[in-house]
Amino acid sequence: MDVVAFYIIVAVIVFFLAGLRVVKQYERGVVFRLGKFVGQRGPGLIYVFPILETMTRVSLRTVTMDIPTQKIITKDNVSIDIAAVAYSQITDSEKSVMAVENIYYAVNQISQTTVRNVVGRFKLDELLSQTLEINEQIKVVIDKHTEPWGVEVTAVEIKDITLPDNMQRAMAKEAEAERERRAKIVAAEGEMQAATKLAEAADIIAAHPVALQLRTLQTMAEISVEKNSTIIFPAQFMTSVGDAVKTVMADVFKK
Repeated sequence: MDVVAFYIIVAVIVFFLAGLRVVKQYERGVVFRLGKFVGQRGPGLIYVFPILETMTRVSLRTVTMDIPTQKIITKDNVSIDIAAVAYSQITDSEKSVMAVENIYYAVNQISQTTVRNVVGRFKLDELLSQTLEINEQIKVVIDKHTEPWGVEVTAVEIKDITLPDNMQRAMAKEAEAERERRAKIVAAEGEMQAATKLAEAADIIAAHPVALQLRTLQTMAEISVEKNSTIIFPAQFMTSVGDAVKTVMADVFKK
């Protein structure tokens, strides 16, 4: 009897230890008793009655899910390859186990379909310039489908857009033409400003004829600094120079 009692005690201890489970802080345990849902347990040390009860672990951490590259035709009939990434988190472990067979596979498939449907509504230029708005639309649509499964989609980001080679060349030509247009506009504005200043200078010189002669002398002085040159002044020019000197001297004596 002592031996039988010993084996019974050992069997009870083993049976008890077999039902102990440790559920981590970021996990929850969905427990079924004879196939019927009885509740969620954890985190920490929990007990699952062997044979009668089974437990499915569910992670509550945010999952990063790559959405494979999709071939999509935009609204303006441009064929592109687009890849994205989705961030999702289980908020209801009961629904994630009971409402869908494979929660991560289901979210991945609905994400691929949604990306194709949403991106196909936009033109290529809109897709390139309104990426943030498109990301938000994709997230809202996916989250609407996954909410009954106990999953919340926190973000969707388009990470890669591949254009056909001919489209890349066309866009490069367009960008080059735009840069040339801006360069010509800047050059034209510079010419206009220069012409305006020259006109103002001409008006000043017309009001003071001596200023032209002084400017000529200054130019000749600049030329003579770089190279030794012999400069011949026409007689009429010398007369003008003399008048200029007399005018300057008269102003000095007046002061």
